[in-house]
Amino acid sequence: MARVKQKPRHARENQERKKRRNKPGTVALREIRKLQKTCQLLIPYAPFVRCVREITNQVSSTVTRWTPQALLSLQEAAEDTLIRMFEVGWLCTLHAKRVTLMKKDIELTRRVTGIGRPW
Repeated sequence: MARVKQKPRHARENQERKKRRNKPGTVALREIRKLQKTCQLLIPYAPFVRCVREITNQVSSTVTRWTPQALLSLQEAAEDTLIRMFEVGWLCTLHAKRVTLMKKDIELTRRVTGIGRPW
C-alpha cells in the first residue's frame, strides 16, 4: 500500500474552514433575550399608522387626523396587549405538554382573559 502525502495542518485550515452551526433554537433564544433587554417598539411605526388609519376610516368618517403622541400611545398599548396574550398562550402550551404555540392556544387565551373581545 502506498502512503499518501498529507498537507500541513495550517494549509488544510485555510482551504476548508467549516462554518460553525448552532443547534436549532439557539439563535432564536438569543434573539428573544436581546429583545427582552430592550424597550424599543417591535412593530414598525409606518405600517402600524397605515393600519390605524384604515381601521379609523372603516369605523368613522369624521375622524381623519391623529396626533403623533396618540399614535405612539396606541402602538405601545397594542404591543403590550399582544405580549400579554402571547405570554398566556405560552402557558397554555406548556400546560398541554407541548413546546409549539398553536392557534388553539391563542384562542383559549382570548376566551379566558377576554383580550381582543369587542365590548
